[in-house]
Amino acid sequence: MFDLSNLKPAAGSKKKVKRLGRGSSSGQGGTSGRGHKGQKARSGGKVPPYFEGGQMPIYRRLPKRGFKNPFRKEYAIINIRDLADFAQGSVVDIHALKEKGIIRSSDTAVKLLAEGEVGVALSVKLDKASQAALEKIRKAGGSFETL
Repeated sequence: MFDLSNLKPAAGSKKKVKRLGRGSSSGQGGTSGRGHKGQKARSGGKVPPYFEGGQMPIYRRLPKRGFKNPFRKEYAIINIRDLADFAQGSVVDIHALKEKGIIRSSDTAVKLLAEGEVGVALSVKLDKASQAALEKIRKAGGSFETL
């Protein structure tokens, strides 16, 4: 009968714990497998993987390239095809796009691009739009206003 009283782990699956510093006859006495002296023999003596023994590290030897513009403005990109869900004559602004789940945050600036078609006249109020997107909106009888 197989029950909780006679459960055993599979053969070879359990390994004996290496008991360090328990006398010389244990085979791991004295220095406990850490060798003699030095930083790695001490308690808390860990060296980070990027440490190069005190020589000038590679991340400081290599030249830093490029330029990060601190004044760069990020735009959430949407296309005309994303406006297909809106009804005739509705106002499309950042809050309306957030409600429909087209953009994640209402804090970002939004740029409208021209991929797709719009079949209804919409009043679009966004930060930016491409020239082709403006033409498609006006062609459908809608209007665009820059914020």
